[in-house]
Amino acid sequence: KKEMKIPLMHDDQHGTAIISTAGLLNALELANKKIDEIKVIVNGAGAAGISCVKLWISVGVRKENIYMFDREGQVSDYREDLDPWKELFKTPKKFNSLAEAMHDADVFLGLSVGNIVTQDMIRSMAKNPIVFALANPNPEIAYDEAMASRDDIIMATGRSDHPNQVNNVLGFPFIFRGALDVRATAINEAMKLAAVKALAELAKEPVPDVVLIAYNQPDMSFGKDYIIPKPLDPRLITSVSPAVAKAAMESGVAQFEINDWDGYKTELRKRLGLDNRFLRNLTLRAKQNPQRVVFAESDNPKILKAAHTAKEEGSCIPILLGFEDYIRGQIEELGLNLGDCTIIDPSRSPEITNRYGQIYYEKRARKGITLLEATRKMRQRTYFGTMMVELGEADAFISGQNRNYPDTIRPALEIIGKEEGTNKVAGMYIIMSKQGPLFFADTTVNIDPTSDDLVDIVKLIHKSVNKLQIKPRIAMLSYSNFGSAKGKTVTNIQKALKRLNTENPEILVDGEMQANTALDAELRQELFPFCKLGSENANVFIFPALSSGNIAYKMVQSLGISEAIGPVLVGFRKSVHVLQLGSSVREIVNMINLAVVDAQSKKGLF
Repeated sequence: KKEMKIPLMHDDQHGTAIISTAGLLNALELANKKIDEIKVIVNGAGAAGISCVKLWISVGVRKENIYMFDREGQVSDYREDLDPWKELFKTPKKFNSLAEAMHDADVFLGLSVGNIVTQDMIRSMAKNPIVFALANPNPEIAYDEAMASRDDIIMATGRSDHPNQVNNVLGFPFIFRGALDVRATAINEAMKLAAVKALAELAKEPVPDVVLIAYNQPDMSFGKDYIIPKPLDPRLITSVSPAVAKAAMESGVAQFEINDWDGYKTELRKRLGLDNRFLRNLTLRAKQNPQRVVFAESDNPKILKAAHTAKEEGSCIPILLGFEDYIRGQIEELGLNLGDCTIIDPSRSPEITNRYGQIYYEKRARKGITLLEATRKMRQRTYFGTMMVELGEADAFISGQNRNYPDTIRPALEIIGKEEGTNKVAGMYIIMSKQGPLFFADTTVNIDPTSDDLVDIVKLIHKSVNKLQIKPRIAMLSYSNFGSAKGKTVTNIQKALKRLNTENPEILVDGEMQANTALDAELRQELFPFCKLGSENANVFIFPALSSGNIAYKMVQSLGISEAIGPVLVGFRKSVHVLQLGSSVREIVNMINLAVVDAQSKKGLF
């Protein structure tokens, strides 16, 4: 290290130390043990074992509480065959065997050989024992045997087929990335400890859906079976690398300084192909002026995780609707930072529901509703949340995670209503593609639009896409290319285009055309040089009917070709948005950011 003056780290030695230390810190937290009081038994006194012990001491384990064993027995004052490295960890207290040493031990760390620890040895350990059996391919005690020995054990191995895999790939790629990006001359203790802290903290964050899918798990959260992140977690690079780079700068081994940490994280995502400029800009705009977002289904874990993520990113102020005790229990169980959020239970808030009911009754009195019925409706979270937005007590409303689409859109139509000068509302999906965001409409509201309806839909979508700071290039889709076939939908589109060209010449729209024509500039220039889209492909696609629009986006989404945001409701006076049934946490976060930007726009904040 002194000779080369470049970052140098032995993967199996220091990597294991870093990952195991992160796991130890989290395991101790779950076991409610104080790090300076624990008794640690280490079996394996090679390079990896000694590196682990050194780093464990750095985070607070007392050296005199560590008892190390090698193939000859305990590393103690009674041994005369110890090398200089083992000499550092010899103890005056001597045990006759590993089994004797493990009695009342809090932690066992194995970096030796398989099948040398028995169930009785595990049973003899202290309450809530922590067992890191890291020998490969067979751990010191088989995972199933250890777990069967007692219920309160926290177990980690080096294997991928069990929870809590201490895998060096969690560390070294991202540690080197951070070190190299600041041209560090070494990987020092401060950088290792920064990686430890970053890994430990990441395990407490909500787990992305991409990780759940990769490991075929319906849910995963900080707990006995999840004390360290998974190797396929895409957030590792933006958690560990910046922490290591910052530690290198602060400890004086960096030759290059990073000043824009958000920009650095964006660059890291790009290197892994994880960056999406549209979503990044959407998040940045949301963070500039966070809005109050009310969630109807706050008893849903995905909603809570998404609200936590958006709150942590600084893009929204969550308001949670539902049974308060249950929601708080979920927040605690999932380890989310939502404890200071407003939680309202409409079924137990008579003063508010009576006030809201009176206002709703005044709006709908001539629509066949009584005051009693109006008040009862306000006990429903969709009506309650929508009324909060209408009265300015929240800025945006999100629902639909486990409710049917009509049940969410109906209160918005009855309470908030359409924008001034708007005849229709419409549903739009944003499809993320390699060419940039593509906008599909109408995908959720108007079943069989007339030519006038199509005009209204084009105007709404044009306005909405512009607000997202993207220039809309609109194609009106059909089975026909510019009159090549006849039919009702073709006639509707032609009538709509005639009106649009007369009344709204500023809108770049053309059709009718087939989908491949809209996406192939060379084909258009060869066969249809008159097309207004010119050399640029369309990015907005207006479908002739709800069936075609809905089928198209669902096929694209289900095939995994692209990520989708939606349905985005356009045409309402205020920000109300409906989630697709069963949306992922990532999809909900995207919708939150879009709802916040929509609320900003409707309030004239940009």
